[in-house]
Amino acid sequence: MSNKLYVGNLSYSVSSSDLESAFGAYGSVSSATVLMDRDTGRSKGFGFVEMSNASDAKSAISGLNGKSLDGRDMIVNEARPREERPSNGNRGGFNREGYGKRW
Repeated sequence: MSNKLYVGNLSYSVSSSDLESAFGAYGSVSSATVLMDRDTGRSKGFGFVEMSNASDAKSAISGLNGKSLDGRDMIVNEARPREERPSNGNRGGFNREGYGKRW
C-alpha cells in the first residue's frame, strides 16, 4: 500500500493545515495539500495527504473515509499514479498555416 492518499469531496473552505490536523490523529503526516484552481485561487475540492508509513495511511483511510470535515463527508482512498495526458496537438495554437482550429 502507498503512503499517499487522495482526499475528495472537501468543502471549499478546507485548507492544507485543516487536512494535516485531521489526518494527524492517525499518524505522522509528511505532507498535506489542498489543490487550488490557478485562475480563481479557489479550492478544487480535493487534495492529497502523504503519511509517513503505510500502516498510518491504512488507519487514516478506515478512520476518515465518509467522516465529516467542515460539513462534508470526505472520500479518502489510496492515491492512484498520475496518468499521462495526450498532447493537445494543434488545438488553438499556431500550426504551419497560422492559427489552429478551435475545438
